[in-house]
Amino acid sequence: MIHYNREGGPLHTKSYAFAVRIVNMFMHFTSNDWKLQAIYTQVLKSGTSVSANVHESEFAQSPSDFASKLHIALKEANETMNWLNLLHDTGVLDEKGFESMASDCNEVIALLISSIKTIKKKIN
Repeated sequence: MIHYNREGGPLHTKSYAFAVRIVNMFMHFTSNDWKLQAIYTQVLKSGTSVSANVHESEFAQSPSDFASKLHIALKEANETMNWLNLLHDTGVLDEKGFESMASDCNEVIALLISSIKTIKKKIN
């Protein structure tokens, strides 16, 4: 097993902070409209999964496993961006809230892409 110590690093910190924001957003939404509960649950799952996969990658069994975990996190971040867009375009998430959440999500996506590219260079 290879331990990639990312604690305190930008990806570790920002993905966790984003997950906290997702949970707080979810807590706000659940009091609004139970009809949208399925969508709220989806954004909660995908948004918190990003951080979970980043943390899981820290104990990857190999560089390839590390890249794979980060790629899963990237897919989850992309899914989260879809849900944020949907919530914004349907008026559930206001412009200010959307811009802030989308900015954080895009920052995590950029960090993930950069990390994946770096590890793939080391693998090849």
